[in-house]
Amino acid sequence: MFAHGYGCDQSMWRYVVPFFEGQYRIVLFDHVGAGASDSSAYDQAKYATLHGYADDIVDIAQELDFSGAILVGHSVSAMICALASMKAPSRFSKLVMIGPSPRYIDDGSYRGGFSRDQIDELLDFLSVNYQDWAAATAPAIMGNPDRPELGQELAESFCRADPEIAKDFARVTFTSDNRADLPLIAIPTLILQCSEDIIAQLEVGEYVRDHIPKSRLIVLEATGHCPNLSAPEEVAAAMRSFV
Repeated sequence: MFAHGYGCDQSMWRYVVPFFEGQYRIVLFDHVGAGASDSSAYDQAKYATLHGYADDIVDIAQELDFSGAILVGHSVSAMICALASMKAPSRFSKLVMIGPSPRYIDDGSYRGGFSRDQIDELLDFLSVNYQDWAAATAPAIMGNPDRPELGQELAESFCRADPEIAKDFARVTFTSDNRADLPLIAIPTLILQCSEDIIAQLEVGEYVRDHIPKSRLIVLEATGHCPNLSAPEEVAAAMRSFV
């Protein structure tokens, strides 16, 4: 089961999925407010924390009667999938986290990569003009400046999302603190970390590895925050060694 990151939709997995088709049952979905999802299903109270999104994954797992499924979460969905695995442990057997971060804001000796002021500025810019924020931010998040079409695709994906839901989801994403949840992840976990990533730096990947009991970290040669688009072969190869 593949869960996309912030501002994305299930199409972001289109280069990775073919490596697993025929051998695995593939489940793709859009978080509420993204892709072809029904935005009218959005409930601000439910989705005020990542738990609301995790509950949706559990609902899908129950509806499809999963038993021992493999969860793959990119970016914020890495932590969403982790929460889902704790809510319904019999439904999931392994977890793949791509570019995870349990907390984006620095806190004492913990280095999440951003100061509180930086996150506040990001959220203020996003709330004032979401379209401009998407156009300005997506290329930096994607990285790979020699392949500008990737940054353009991510910007277009951001712009397809419901802007009001996206604003709420950004605040939940960038202000969450799930560090205490990491030791509670009971299933074997693979962490895929890009060698350069302005959103989730290597230090964060190492922190996640050090705090999840049954985990291992693979540092990819890929750069940027979306290796599922920029380096799908490398992502699939790392996943195959685990699943």
